Amino acid sequence: MLFTDGSVDAKTRIGFGAYLAVHSMESSLTDLKSKVKIKQFENTSSTTLELQTLLWAMDDALLLHAEKTIRVAVYSDSQNTLGLLARRNGLEEREYLASNGKQLNNAELYKQFFKAMDQCNCQIIKLDGHKPQHSKSDIDRIFSLVDKASRFALREFI
Repeated sequence: MLFTDGSVDAKTRIGFGAYLAVHSMESSLTDLKSKVKIKQFENTSSTTLELQTLLWAMDDALLLHAEKTIRVAVYSDSQNTLGLLARRNGLEEREYLASNGKQLNNAELYKQFFKAMDQCNCQIIKLDGHKPQHSKSDIDRIFSLVDKASRFALREFI
C-alpha cells in the first residue's frame, strides 16, 4: 500500500509531498509515523504536487524499477489523480493539447503518470481527507499520517 498527499502554499508555489509505503497493517501508527517520507517541490500547484508526489513515491519505493510487476494500492485524496485514469484516452488522442492547440500544463507529468500506471499494477483508491476522528477507518488513520506530515512540513517552512 502506498499513501500519498501534499500541501502547497499558493503564494510561494512551494509544496511538500509526503508518502508512506506500508507492507503490513500489523505495524503501529507510531512505527508508521517514523517511516513517512517528505520532499519539497518548487514552482508547483496543488494539482501538480499530487502527481509529483505520487511519481516520486513510486520511484523512491522502487515500484518503477521492480523486476516483476508489483500489485499496489495507492491511497490518495486527490480527485485529479483518480480522474486522470478516466481521461487517459482523450488526453492521448488529443496528444495532450488543449482546445486552443497549446500543450497542457502538466502534459509531461501526465505521460509519466500513465507510464508508471502501465509499469505497476496499481489501483488508486480515493479517500476523503480530513474526516472526523470518530469516522476514520484504519486506512484513514494511516492516511492522516502523510496528510499531517505534508501540512506540518509546509507550516515549518513558512
